[in-house]
Amino acid sequence: MKIFIYSLLVIAVALIIYNFTFVDFANPLAGDSATALIGILASSCVVVLMVILLMSRAISEKAGE
Repeated sequence: MKIFIYSLLVIAVALIIYNFTFVDFANPLAGDSATALIGILASSCVVVLMVILLMSRAISEKAGE
C-alpha cells in the first residue's frame, strides 16, 4: 500500500509540473490555461490527501492499532 501511495504522489507531482507548462500567465483563466489550472488544483488535492493518509497510517502504527 505504501508503494501505491508514493507512486500516486509522484504521478500527481508530475502532473502539476506538466500542467504548469500550459499556464499562460498573461491570461491564466482563458482556454488551455484554465484547464491547466484545474489540473494543477486537482493534482494538489491528491498530494494533500496522500500526505494526510501517510501521516494517519504512521500515527496508527505508533498507537499500536
